Amino acid sequence: MNTVQNIETIQLSKVVSDFLNEEKKLFIGGEFVSSSSNNTFQTLNPANNEVLAEIHEASEEDVNSAVQAAKDAFENGQWSTMTPLERGDLIYKLAILIDEHKQYIAEIDSLDNGKPLAELLENDLPNAIGQFKYFSGWASKLMGQHIPVNGDFLNYTRHEPIGVVGQIIPWNFPFMMAAWKIAPALAAGCTIILKSAEQTPLSALYLAKLVQEAGFPKGVINIVSGHGETTGAALVKHPLVNKIAFTGSTEVGKIIMKEAANTMKRVTLELGGKSPNIILKDADLDKAAEGVFAGIMYNQGEVCSAGSRAYVHSSIYEEFVDRLVNLAKKVKLGTGLQSGITMGPLVSEEQKERVINYIEIGKSEGAKLVYGGGASEQGCFVEPTIFGDVEDDMRISREEIFGPVLVVSKFENELEVVERANDSEYGLGAGVWTENITKAHKIANKLKSGSIWINCYNATDPASPFGGFKNSGFGREMGSYALENYTEVKSIWVNLN
Repeated sequence: MNTVQNIETIQLSKVVSDFLNEEKKLFIGGEFVSSSSNNTFQTLNPANNEVLAEIHEASEEDVNSAVQAAKDAFENGQWSTMTPLERGDLIYKLAILIDEHKQYIAEIDSLDNGKPLAELLENDLPNAIGQFKYFSGWASKLMGQHIPVNGDFLNYTRHEPIGVVGQIIPWNFPFMMAAWKIAPALAAGCTIILKSAEQTPLSALYLAKLVQEAGFPKGVINIVSGHGETTGAALVKHPLVNKIAFTGSTEVGKIIMKEAANTMKRVTLELGGKSPNIILKDADLDKAAEGVFAGIMYNQGEVCSAGSRAYVHSSIYEEFVDRLVNLAKKVKLGTGLQSGITMGPLVSEEQKERVINYIEIGKSEGAKLVYGGGASEQGCFVEPTIFGDVEDDMRISREEIFGPVLVVSKFENELEVVERANDSEYGLGAGVWTENITKAHKIANKLKSGSIWINCYNATDPASPFGGFKNSGFGREMGSYALENYTEVKSIWVNLN
């Protein structure tokens, strides 16, 4: 394994060291409070499986307290009487505070999730800051319509906040996913209970400190830690929660959708993926190889839209695979706070075992292990892994692995490859690599995915929507489309006679 050894580990900031030593309570009604049961759970550093902190676990009673705080803030508190401009100012103030604390937040997520510090400072934190800045402007721009109707009537619509929202985020982008959820809900005027992933609860609790400092009214943002089966389930079942926004596995998303039907909650789901990357024979091979490799290996492959299926034209297949292998050889595995590393550990032993199991499945199915496949004995490290000569009916080609494993297949013509790319239960992302922009647009129009990247991969922006087709979920994060998740439309009629 290409691990980085005997180099200096970045020294933790004193702010982060002090934070790790603090008691990790729940954030409810604007205050940090102990769990009602006094139950706690541990969060681990996946680089060495050492305990980072003990976290208070929210019980059903604690979730109820958080929901009541959010409901009071929505219906009776200062938040409901603020002007849209005032709400926007608060959201922007939070963005500035996050910017000022981004080094600390990056260190916390690197410890808790494992990802390299550089990735956090170059992608996760700028993206999160951008979410709050972007949606701060939308707070004052939510407008309805005047509709010319038949008869002597005045008809107009209002876009009103949906109310109390429960938001459940995953562990692969802990702080960034919190921003994706919280920012549009605040812009719409909702109040929030955020449940962080039990594997990575720390940066959400640090965010709670910044929420306090920004001066948000009590109960507008509540942050609870806990497991999905207990804390998350209590949030989904609660009758006073008007909407659930969930990012995670398709399996859990289906459970949430079924449960939410009992109380007619609005639901948006951003779920799994098995996204194809199509490389035509006229592609710029240097650019395409780097883009395809980053599209699966970035964030250790723990990305819902990761380009985990590569379809390469047969005429360039061998050369392209060689380029991928050369890129894999340059990857340096190490702890997130080591300088010079390009890939950290997976988030947990459970995830490591899942990925290793899929690698063994790929071997047993007859796929050619072109590179990698190894894992560390200590910590949760898995090598970047590339399988070649993969058949479409193999499990490694159809099932989401959620790790640094790329499966590569040959194709002969564009019609064939589009059909194969679409032959999946998922539809979150897809990539097309070609120097023929006409072909690129035609293929993009035929692919059944929520995001299509042409000669790039996994590009995002707070202004551009993100979400899936089919079993990858429904609803959109980011952009103006995200606001639709958090508003109800009211039609008002006035008789002018």
